[in-house]
Amino acid sequence: MADGPIFLAGMDRSGIGLLGELLDAHPEVAITRRLNFWEFFAGRFGDLGDPRNLDRCVAAMMRYTRISRLRPDPNRLVADFSLGKATYPRLFEALERQNMERLGKRRWGDKSLGSEARADEILGAFPEAVMVHVVRDPRDRFASQANHRSAGRGGVGSGAAAWLRSTDLATRNTRVFGGRFLTVRYEDLVCDPLLELTKVCALAQLEFSPTMLEDGNGPRRFHTDSIGRFRTDLRPAEVAYIERALGPALQAWGYEASGAEPGVGGRLRFAVTGWPVAALGRRLWDPWSRLRTRVGRRPSSRRTASRMDLPTGETVE
Repeated sequence: MADGPIFLAGMDRSGIGLLGELLDAHPEVAITRRLNFWEFFAGRFGDLGDPRNLDRCVAAMMRYTRISRLRPDPNRLVADFSLGKATYPRLFEALERQNMERLGKRRWGDKSLGSEARADEILGAFPEAVMVHVVRDPRDRFASQANHRSAGRGGVGSGAAAWLRSTDLATRNTRVFGGRFLTVRYEDLVCDPLLELTKVCALAQLEFSPTMLEDGNGPRRFHTDSIGRFRTDLRPAEVAYIERALGPALQAWGYEASGAEPGVGGRLRFAVTGWPVAALGRRLWDPWSRLRTRVGRRPSSRRTASRMDLPTGETVE
C-alpha cells in the first residue's frame, strides 16, 4: 500500500479540490483532476485486447480535454499497455504513471467527483490503493453550489438527497474497506489542516511533507469564513428544509441544526415556488443517480476536442 494510488472522493463544492491541491503539493505525489475515467471510459469500448477497441478508447481519451491537457504520449500509452493484461484499470494506470513520471514524482492519485459510488470497482482494481472521502456541511455545500453554478435540477431537495447518498456511502465504505478508506470533514481540514493531513498521510503510508501547507508565497492560508455561509447565503426556508430532510444524519456527522424558522412570507413563497421542486428532486435524485452510475456518461461537448484541436503527436492511428 505504501506505493499504491490515492483516490479522492466526494461531492462538488465539498473541499475535495482543496485536498487534491494539498496532496499534489507533496514532492512525491501527483494528483490528477476530474479525469472521470471510470464514468466516461471504463468498459465502454469492448475488449481492449482487440487493438481496434484499444485505439478507439485511447483516441476518445485524448479528445477529453482534462486528459489531453496532461499532454500524454498516446503511442507510449499503447506500448506500455501491451506489456500486461488488457484491462481498463491498467490503461488508466499507464496514463497516470506517464503523468507522474513527467512531473518527477513516484505516487499518483486522482480526484474525480462521486468516486465513493465506485469504491468497489476502484479499490478492487487496485489492491494497494486507498480512498479519502471529503464531506462538508450540506447547507454550506448547497449554498456554494447554488452561488457557483446555480442550484441545479431539483434544487434543495436533490442537494439534500445527494448529500445523504454520499454520506451513506462513506459509512458503508468505511465498514467494508476499513484501513483503506478515510473520511475527512471539510471543516476539520480548514481548521486543523496539519492534523487532517497527518491522518491522510498515515492512511497512504506517506511521509508528511511541510510543502503541503505552503503555496508559492509561503504558508498557505486556509479560509474558515466559508463555514456557516448558509446563514447568509440561503433563505431560512431552504435551511429549514435541509435540516428537516436530513434530520439525524446531519447531527451524526457533527452538524448542529440552526433552528432556522422562516417567516410567514418566506414559508408561503417556498411552499409555492420551492417546495414542489425540492420534493420532486429529493424523490427522483437517488434512482436517477443510480441509473447514471450504472450506464455511465460521456464527456460534454465543452470538454471534448476534435481531432483537429489535438496537439501534434496526440493522434493514435
